[in-house]
Amino acid sequence: MSELNESRSKSPVPALAKTQAKVVIPDDYAMVGLLGSRDELLKVIEGAFRADIHVRGNEITITGSPEESGAVVRLFEELIELLRGGTPLTVDAVERSIAMLRMSSDRPAEVLSLDILSSRGRTIRPKTVNQKRYVDAIDKHTIVFGIGPAGTGKTYLAMAKAVKALQNKDVNRIILTRPAVEAGERLGFLPGTLYEKIDPYLRPLYDALHDMLDPDSIPRLMAAGTIEVAPLAYMRGRTLNDAFIILDEAQNTSPEQMKMFLTRLGFGSKIVVTGDVTQIDLPGGTESGLKVVREILDGITDIHFSTLTSSDVVRHRLVSDIVDAYGRYDAAVRQGEPAAIKGAKRPRGRS
Repeated sequence: MSELNESRSKSPVPALAKTQAKVVIPDDYAMVGLLGSRDELLKVIEGAFRADIHVRGNEITITGSPEESGAVVRLFEELIELLRGGTPLTVDAVERSIAMLRMSSDRPAEVLSLDILSSRGRTIRPKTVNQKRYVDAIDKHTIVFGIGPAGTGKTYLAMAKAVKALQNKDVNRIILTRPAVEAGERLGFLPGTLYEKIDPYLRPLYDALHDMLDPDSIPRLMAAGTIEVAPLAYMRGRTLNDAFIILDEAQNTSPEQMKMFLTRLGFGSKIVVTGDVTQIDLPGGTESGLKVVREILDGITDIHFSTLTSSDVVRHRLVSDIVDAYGRYDAAVRQGEPAAIKGAKRPRGRS
């Protein structure tokens, strides 16, 4: 599919040496699928590498340094492999493929083509290397902690794995839970019945379910107890067998609540705990159970901790930038750097 022809510059300076590489696209792949409408995908690739890329027919010629030419060749081979597996190419998929080739040894085609769940005309897949490692860990371990900032897919991917496990009859039910502590509110001061007070805290879990299941089937599954969405306090005193259990927003648990939840584990069950230790809404002075649990459980067989970062954010590009900016700000505040905090108040609360 590709070949390298060393076309060295006549200049004796080694830094000016260039390599010419050629990628031949198989005839059964439309070039528009590979390069994008109006070459939008090709433009992304040209902007990411310091190499000249020339397309003629089904041949792509790359001229640049050996490292850059080789990287572009590998990228096109990975993109062709994605097309071969039925994964459509988008600007996001190409950008993520480039990032993977730059930052890790993982193959983009293996990461971006891993189907977790197909539902309602679309397929849920990991979009980054860390997301794939997180999903693989859920398959291999009984208890998995997914820790990372907003938008990294930690809860959504866990939900997809739970639905898939239910469909495969690996478990008999799904249990989704969150602590009802958010943005300084207290349930006793909210209007309505107990259900109406609790519902807003659990709404994100319902929203994810609606993405993955036929909405008409959800009330039936909940009425039968096959899917249960409940606040964390409802877990106390129970033993949960043959279930896929997800604890979301775990940074808002106390150490005692975390211990209570983890000890609900019964036979044939799997637990995934997700949270963001940078967004803790507990009352002042209360320690987060998610922050201390790693130290407590580190080294125990069949418990895995997956860490996701701003590079794994799959929301709008600005979300990753915002996460990084807050991280830098908090680090500067902790170090007491005047330039970082001059004339500004420390950000508070959640969005």
